Amino acid sequence: MSRSHLLLGSMLLMLAAVPALAVTVHVPSSRDNTLYEDPNGGLSNGAGTGLFAGRSSQSQNSIRRGLVFFDVASMVPAGSIITGATLTLFQASTNTADQSVGLHRLFESWGEGTSNATSGNGGSGTAATIGDATWLHRTFSTTLWSIPGGFFDGSASASTTVGGNGFYSWSSAALAADAQSFLDNGATNSGWLLRGNEQSSGTSKRFATREEPIAMNRPVLTLEYVVPGPATAAIGLALALGTNRRRRITI
Repeated sequence: MSRSHLLLGSMLLMLAAVPALAVTVHVPSSRDNTLYEDPNGGLSNGAGTGLFAGRSSQSQNSIRRGLVFFDVASMVPAGSIITGATLTLFQASTNTADQSVGLHRLFESWGEGTSNATSGNGGSGTAATIGDATWLHRTFSTTLWSIPGGFFDGSASASTTVGGNGFYSWSSAALAADAQSFLDNGATNSGWLLRGNEQSSGTSKRFATREEPIAMNRPVLTLEYVVPGPATAAIGLALALGTNRRRRITI
């Protein structure tokens, strides 16, 4: 074996031993909103501090569904492999009963306007403004959902039980797969919908939004990902160089 072959082999062994770079990043919410059940599609809370999921105590039109969006591609390098995803929200309301809340992948984009529901801690919503998501609109008042109440996956990517005030997290392999899809094809990223107990009255949970004054209570998506090491590309380059070198020798 020639000296050049020995050198090439040594390079390959060293490169193969280079580990991939594991990274954890915290992605802040880029927008959030609440869909308030309303046959006219006129309610929203784009700039409010409350995000709701479940049913309020109203006698009718009481369903609430939260929307959250995270710009994964702005925080994770293209080509990375996402190995874990955890969404963390802060629940702050007088409803302390345990309720299951699911996180469902959305299939259509939606907006966040300047509406700010302050009455009743935000639970009843307020008049939607231009660009807001409502029960009927992806963006008020020009673009409709394919299905009133949001077009989303019927199977939750992750679920958790929410009780009294505090932080709650959603995490699963399916959630990580969603995030990977958002990274690989940004056009598929419409975020997630929070769906609570919609069977019983008075089950709505209130979560802090990105407008929450206390920064640590705002929504955050924690992603764990691996940046493939230089081994693959470098080995390919080394092999190419070796092949070219051999070709020059035989000429």
